[in-house]
This record gives sequence, C-alpha cells and structure tokens, in this order.
Amino acid sequence: MPTLTHHEAIAVLDLGDGENRFSPDFLDEIHTHLDTVVAEGAGALVTTASGKFYSNGLDLDWLAANGESATQYVEAVHTLFGRVLTLPMPTAAAISGHAFGAGAMLAIAHDYRVMRADRGYFCFPEADIRIPFTNGMAALIQAKVTPKTAIAAMTTGRRFGGPDAHAIDLVDATAAEGEVLTTAVDLVTPLTGKDQPTMTAIKSVMFARVLDALRGKD
Repeated sequence: MPTLTHHEAIAVLDLGDGENRFSPDFLDEIHTHLDTVVAEGAGALVTTASGKFYSNGLDLDWLAANGESATQYVEAVHTLFGRVLTLPMPTAAAISGHAFGAGAMLAIAHDYRVMRADRGYFCFPEADIRIPFTNGMAALIQAKVTPKTAIAAMTTGRRFGGPDAHAIDLVDATAAEGEVLTTAVDLVTPLTGKDQPTMTAIKSVMFARVLDALRGKD
C-alpha cells in the first residue's frame, strides 16, 4: 500500500513493499497522495519503494480478468504518467529495486532518477513479452532519452543494472544500498521553493507532444 511521509519540505511517496503493480485501486491511491502533495505545497516529491521492486508495472492479472476494460485501464495509466510528468514541483524517483515496464515508465516520468548501484534492474521488456508500446508510452520515453538510448532500451528488452542505466542516461545517479532515498532527497532539496503554476506551465509546454500522445490526440 502506498504511504506518504515528509522529509521537511520534501514529500516522500513509498509505493509499497510488494510488486507495486498498477491495479485500479493502486492508481487511485497514488492519485489521492498526489492530491495531498500538491495541496500541501510540498517543495519536491520523491517516490520510492521499500521492497524488492520499485514497480513491476501493469497489473497483467487484473487486465487478463477484465479485458473489456483494457482501453479505460490504459487511459488511466497514461493519466498517471501525464500527471507525474507535469507535477508543479521537482520530482525524483528513488529506485531501490526493480523497475520494469510501466514501472520504469513511471520513473522516466519524473524529473530525475536515482538507482541502487549494486542490485535491481531497469527494464522495458515489451520486445520480449510481445506487448508493443502505446504511442503515449513511446513518446514519454523518447522525450526523456536520446535516440541511441531509446533503441538500446526499447527494442532489446535488456535489463540494465544501476551503473549501466547511468552510463546511457536512463538514470541520473546511482547510490549504495540504504542511500538511494537520501541521494534523491539531496538531489531535489536545492530545487524547492518554485511557484506551482509556473512549474506546471513550464512542464506542460516542454512535454506538450507527450501529453497529446498520452491523451490519444497524437
């Protein structure tokens, strides 16, 4: 279950200690916490997780049992990506465990990413599990990485450890076990104090094409 705490002006959203898959209830809980983060005027947001996974992405079991709701489900996932992408404060993902598929996309939607150096994988497995990227998902990833990195990450299904993910700029920094969250908090702390409407406007312009793709306007 996601939980929200604070490190002074920094809001820290822990996604949970399981696989943290995007069930409809999980998505609702995340939005509720983001509502609080925005309403309280947090200086920055760091997301993390307390188990083996940062997030394993789409809830494929739920989707298999609710195929008639697939379109609405993907739209809900897109909505989360778009919201994180344009949150009105600096954001960082503290990736202390595996980030797969849509879980890695959630991390990509943040402004910054810090990954554990010695354990965990950052992976887009779509090429191997035969699930093509939606237009919105592809646009999100390609807006954040170079074409060379996009090819390496999106077409291979490769599992990148922290140092390799850092080497191709999938993440901005690595840290030792127990220091991932602290490193992410330290990264965004100097960036607090920004005006929320201004930050929203800047990010909405920066990522206008991604937002259109996520909303199905592409």
